[in-house]
This record gives sequence, C-alpha cells and structure tokens, in this order.
Amino acid sequence: MSLKPPDPSDFLDLDASLTTEERDIRDTVRTYATGQLLPHVPDWYEAGWLPAAELAKEFGSLGLLGMHLDGYGCAGASAVAYGVACRELEAVDSGIRSFVSVQGSLAMFAIHHWGSEQHKQEWLPRMATGEVLGCFGLTEPDAGSDPSGMRTYARRDGSDWVLTGTKMWITNGTVADVAVVWAQTEEGVRGFVVPTTTPGFQANEVKHKLSLRASLTAELVLDDVRVPAEAAFPDVRGLRAPLSCLNEARYGILFGVVGAARACYESAREYALTREQFGKPIAAFQLTQRKLADLVVNVNRAGLVALHIGHLKEAGKLHHNLVSFGKLANVRAALDVARTARTMLGANGISLEYPVMRHMANLETVLTYEGTEEMHALSIGQAVTGIPAFR
Repeated sequence: MSLKPPDPSDFLDLDASLTTEERDIRDTVRTYATGQLLPHVPDWYEAGWLPAAELAKEFGSLGLLGMHLDGYGCAGASAVAYGVACRELEAVDSGIRSFVSVQGSLAMFAIHHWGSEQHKQEWLPRMATGEVLGCFGLTEPDAGSDPSGMRTYARRDGSDWVLTGTKMWITNGTVADVAVVWAQTEEGVRGFVVPTTTPGFQANEVKHKLSLRASLTAELVLDDVRVPAEAAFPDVRGLRAPLSCLNEARYGILFGVVGAARACYESAREYALTREQFGKPIAAFQLTQRKLADLVVNVNRAGLVALHIGHLKEAGKLHHNLVSFGKLANVRAALDVARTARTMLGANGISLEYPVMRHMANLETVLTYEGTEEMHALSIGQAVTGIPAFR
C-alpha cells in the first residue's frame, strides 16, 4: 500500500482528530478570516486601528463571541472548537484573536460564571451578537503580575458602591459598552459590572505601541464612579474569580499562537520555494531545509499540546498549571518559529507585505499578557516542587 506523504500544512494530520462540527467551525472561520480580514490587517496594523463595531457584528453573526459558553444566546461549542477558532483568527493576527477572547473569555465569561442572573440576562445576549462590547479591568499601572497589589478601591456609600482607580493595558477599553472592573473592598477583591456611560468613567487610548497594533488598548480611569449595589458580582470574594477568567483567556492563547506560528511557517515555506539565489530556489539549500524542518516540528508540537489540553478541558481535568504549561510552551515555540521565518525572508521579512514580522512583534506582547513567561514558569515550578516561589 502506498501512503500519501504528510501535508506540509498539517504534517502530523492533527486536524484528523477534530469532530465534524469542529472541522466545520475551522473551515468557516478560516474562510472568513483569510477572505475578509487578512487583506485589511496590514493597513489596520500600520494605522494602529481596528474597526471594532463592524467586526463585532460580523463575529457575532458567526457565533464566535462567547461561543464556548452555554445559554443566553451563546453557541455552547466544545472547548476544542473554541480553540480551533482562536487558532484560525490568530493565523491572521493576534489582535483579532485578542478582540474575540477579551469579549468572550474575559468579559462574557466573568458575567456568565460570576454574575447575577440579572447581569446575565441584561448583558450576555447582546454581547453574543456583538451589539454590546465588553472589556476586563484587572491590570493596573503598578499591579500586573501581582493583582493583589491593585489600588482601585470600591467603598460603600449607602446602598451604592463608589469606585476609584486606574486600570491599564485594557483591550477594547475605548469601544466597550460595559466593563468588568475588579477592585479592593473591605471584604476583599470584588468584581463590578460597570456601564461605560457611568459618570466618572473614562477610557483613554494607549498610543505609540510597537506590537499588537491592530488592537484597541486603553487606560481606564474611574473617578468616583457610582454604581448600584446590584452591580457587584454577588457571591465571590478575592482573586479566585478574576484568575479563573484569566485562565479561560490563556486557554484561547495557547491555541491561538499555533495559528500565528503556522502562518509564519507557511509564509517562509512559500518564499523559500519561489525565491531563487545562486540559480535555484533557496529551499534547495540544506540550511534552509533544516530551518523548515525546525519550523514544522515547532508548529506541530505546539498543535499537539493545544489539542491535548483541549481534550483535558472537555473532560473536566484541566488544572491551571496545565494551562501555564500550554501558554509557556506554545508562545515560546511560536516566537521561535516567527524569528526563524523572519531570517528566511531576508530583507522582505521586515515588510508588511509578508505577515512574519507583524506576527513576531505581536507575539512579544502575547508572551507578556495574561501572565508573563516568568509567572507561568513559576506556576509550573510550584507544581513540580510543591514550593511556591512567587514572593
């Protein structure tokens, strides 16, 4: 029997393990992303802009916003289906995937998992369609890896809460209709659902970014923002709730970066097959083939990690340390792929006509947000030693 050689774009045939529904989602998102988004992304990236309201409606019509949540207009798709969607979006740009995962895995997940029934009914159906955009206010100028050091404070005033503080690096903050804001209280850290039209709430655009430029980033300023008692998440205190949301977002990242890595590899492979030097394609040189082999190994190994973690999540066996493993390993692999692919394109590697340098710059941000590489290394270190080394 003659066996077919491996598919260069899916060397280990990983997608053969997808269900029919998951393959359909893959195809739908890939077709939309490459056809409707990819032609515009270089211009959005160069301009430091994203047509958020327009994209939200399109993502909503595709069922991508909060797609892994159940009820309230959400699709209730499998964990792997959501991961595959993130992969296909990030194959176009990390900013596009960030837009979807902040909406679904941070803002919507927080409301879905920790909000009151009133919160869920009021916000989730409209967020699922893209009519309403959300953001997630946890990180502060002086509290990133250590969220317990946040200074934003919520005090009681009669039956109301009054919030004061600043949040930083908030994706979608300038276009959000509702913000999930975390604040210190006398009872510990609590979460609040804050309409962005509330007096005292201000979102300032973060400019001069050199990475994740096709994404809208904000500083949130809360100057005595008054919300009613029912704005608070009812039954949770401490960091358990916001960290659970971050874990959900990190899951999307560990799948998403496989798409970024694949895009860099495919661009380098196509270039190597068509770019001629010394009378032959550079793909014919041993050094280039060694680089391509390294890229294939990294892309497929990261894909294996993502799929395995996805299946663990569906089985209810996904400990947060495993998400740390996936984010650390897969972002590192994707960065290695992007950097090597950049060298293969030579001077063309720095041009926006090719996706590689854009992905490489984006991945520097992805390495840092939702937990830095160092924090995930410490999470894994604690898991294998039993000794926490965070302080």
